[in-house]
Amino acid sequence: MSNLKVKIYADGADLHAMKRMDAENFVSGFTTNPTLMARNGIQDYLNFAKQVLDNIPKKSISFEVFSDDLDEMHRQALILKDLGENVWVKIPVTNTQSIYTYDLINKLSNEGVKINATALFTKDHIDNVYSALNKDIESIISIFAGRIANAGIDPEITMKYASELTSAHSNVETLWASSREVFNVMQAERCQTDIITLPFKLIDAYKKEV
Repeated sequence: MSNLKVKIYADGADLHAMKRMDAENFVSGFTTNPTLMARNGIQDYLNFAKQVLDNIPKKSISFEVFSDDLDEMHRQALILKDLGENVWVKIPVTNTQSIYTYDLINKLSNEGVKINATALFTKDHIDNVYSALNKDIESIISIFAGRIANAGIDPEITMKYASELTSAHSNVETLWASSREVFNVMQAERCQTDIITLPFKLIDAYKKEV
């Protein structure tokens, strides 16, 4: 399993665990979100992000905007972008009012923001996000494969579709999100997905097998 091409990112908001995993050099990057931060009692989002980047200055780290207003999401995205070259900004494909963020993604991508478009479920989501991205800027398309599977649908069909769609542009990477088990790594690999996110516990379990 050590010959796998898919990159493993750790998903969480525990600074101590993130520092440990960075030091062990088993993961290639990190993702987090406001929900995970709230679970860990983090109240100062920006200060936490700065602490993470002070300790992990090189590997890819995705921080998510937390506003529901598209203009405020844009403002927050630019603040996060300026925190470091290794920052990707997570923009959900819709806000809580089910308003699509394709235009916002397009605007930010063309402003040089490294976008991690997240919470995608469908081929339509993938098509529209892919079209919105500036292919000269590094970006990630995060598909909630675990939740797709929970709905009784084979996520590999959607993930393979995403891999084929983005194959011509190396700056655009696909990501298998909401992983539920270590076997998802094997699935992501055979779908030629670029990245898979795993919570800390799954990473520790996976490391015992490699």
